[in-house]
Amino acid sequence: MKRKEKLSFDPKGFLAKADKGRTLADYPKNQKVFLQGDPADAIFYIQKGKLKLTVVSQQGKEAVVAILGSGDFFGEGCLAGQSQRMASATTMSDCSIMRLEKAGVIRLLHDQPAFSALFLHHLLSRNIRIEEDLVDQLFNSSEKRLARVLLLLANFGKEGEPEPVIPKISQETLAEIVGTTRSRVSFFMNRFRKLGFVHYSGQFNGGLEVHSSLLNVILHD
Repeated sequence: MKRKEKLSFDPKGFLAKADKGRTLADYPKNQKVFLQGDPADAIFYIQKGKLKLTVVSQQGKEAVVAILGSGDFFGEGCLAGQSQRMASATTMSDCSIMRLEKAGVIRLLHDQPAFSALFLHHLLSRNIRIEEDLVDQLFNSSEKRLARVLLLLANFGKEGEPEPVIPKISQETLAEIVGTTRSRVSFFMNRFRKLGFVHYSGQFNGGLEVHSSLLNVILHD
């Protein structure tokens, strides 16, 4: 009977409903989910929306280390022994986020192969993304890095359907992600707009529409 119960476990259905050890909350845009240095005692799952993970150095310099969206976990460092948050998590749009207590997740990983497979897929995908980010920083120009960030924000190249209209995002945030200056981001964004790769009304008013033709920037040598 136990074996049958494990095989019928639905991880997506489990993550869709609040219950013992897991709570669901809605966050407005620009809301902090947790801060760097907070106690790390749970992991989180994004049901809807996008958020960013940022790190602040001792000198006060902030860097965006990841942009996450629907279907992503974050805060999983607590499972590897982290007692404090190494980054801050801030919503970039309205979000619905599930909080799962650390002890409950450890039990799930041990008892439910379907959940373990889902979580492992997330970890491997995140690791691949980090490696790609490193290669991007080492070898690509800031223009190509910006194009890649915009395509990733619009879910091009990821599982599921692309979301060509991304939430309003400031040029300062884009500069932090890309590792360049706001003026360079502004220059490239104007160029992308003139070439028809992106479209926006005013200064990112109402979101930014990203077209698949932006891939030409990445593929061009």
